[in-house]
Amino acid sequence: MISQHDRNPGTSLDLDWVMGAHVNRSAVERRVATLPGRRSIKKDWQAAWLLRLVTCLDLTTLSGDDTPGRIKRICAKAKQPVRPDMLEQLGVKDEKITVGAVCVYPNLVQDAVKALKGSGIPVASVATGFPAGQTPLPQRIAEIKQAIDCGAREIDVVISRSHVLTGNWYALYEELTQFRATCGDAAYMKTILATGDLGTLKQVYQASQVAMMAGSDFIKTSTGKELVNATLEVSLVMVRAIRDYYERTGCKVGFKPAGGINTAKQAMTWQSLTKEELDDAWLMPDLFRIGGSSLLTDLERQLYRYITGHYAAKHHMPMG
Repeated sequence: MISQHDRNPGTSLDLDWVMGAHVNRSAVERRVATLPGRRSIKKDWQAAWLLRLVTCLDLTTLSGDDTPGRIKRICAKAKQPVRPDMLEQLGVKDEKITVGAVCVYPNLVQDAVKALKGSGIPVASVATGFPAGQTPLPQRIAEIKQAIDCGAREIDVVISRSHVLTGNWYALYEELTQFRATCGDAAYMKTILATGDLGTLKQVYQASQVAMMAGSDFIKTSTGKELVNATLEVSLVMVRAIRDYYERTGCKVGFKPAGGINTAKQAMTWQSLTKEELDDAWLMPDLFRIGGSSLLTDLERQLYRYITGHYAAKHHMPMG
């Protein structure tokens, strides 16, 4: 990850800030209800936003039947996410358009690193007992070390949801500071809150703040394995937590919605939310990522429609 800003070093745990949190659910719901129709992006601007989404995509495969061959195909697509003929027609054939990262399980990091060699695309690995986070702490820390030793440069950690649900903010902070120390200078830490498992929007805000105080470089909505994944409501709460943290500390923390975002239209709504609540700096890959496996196909199809006026069949946009 090439960043235009300093990493978040974290702060001491400020329990007064955490315990003083308040979230107005009705106001949140009214705000997000305006988002889908609030910003209409058309023509050249739409193509630019779609291309930016491609560069912010964490191309992900986290399936039980993942194989080295599948990883190789995913990585080939990561290096050339949009067909060369389409890039030429869009006038960006000389630009290096790649995805933001490829995200895999720890045991497949080496395969991804090998397939992406020379591309500059980082490999992200889930860790710490993904997706449930219910394995013993030493084992979770060892998983981070293993992924980094294999070449991962971004680590997507999962929190212990029980710490949030029981209000044990000190335990959550201590856990995440150990994860951050293990990542060190070798890897950026993206903290998955698994918001679908948390009880209230207030707890989402509190967990976001504790994660940033512990030194998270990104906060992420979901593993993609919960019954409820990324929603606009929890995303609004999280980006406002990021804004509050930035205003208080001067440190920029990234945002990653993930889980259930499958279409370009959905993804652009998250872009709009981030732009309106933060600023343009948070639309770049070092501060905004969006997780997905099938999203890239729709992004490419929408770009094809912009060029030709009609949609291509999905098999004309292969995943590698």
